[in-house]
Amino acid sequence: MKKKIIRTEEKRSKAKIDFFNKVYKVTKKIPFGKVSTYGDIAEACGIRSSARTVGWALNGCGPDIPAHRVVNRFGALTGKIHFGDPNLMEGLLRNEGIEFDEKGCVRLDKHLWKPKQK
Repeated sequence: MKKKIIRTEEKRSKAKIDFFNKVYKVTKKIPFGKVSTYGDIAEACGIRSSARTVGWALNGCGPDIPAHRVVNRFGALTGKIHFGDPNLMEGLLRNEGIEFDEKGCVRLDKHLWKPKQK
């Protein structure tokens, strides 16, 4: 019985790593001056209902992944708490020419990039 549990845990761990790697691959494709949403990245990775998991993946990614270019479906910077300085994410986006509305959300009508679907 114990061996079966270990195999199941290994499969889950491998599936998680595979999904995270897909997230990183898609996120790296977001062009300078554009943003994508957690949901759009999840859908491009083949699992539409995994927007939250995309956030978890990006929370632990390295500096080579432009995680600052991923926002929620309203353009809000919900991931900014993971950047250390709460103003860093917005600053990085503004340096790329990204505009914000009066609520502090990214102007998705101007800057949204949708990845190709699988």
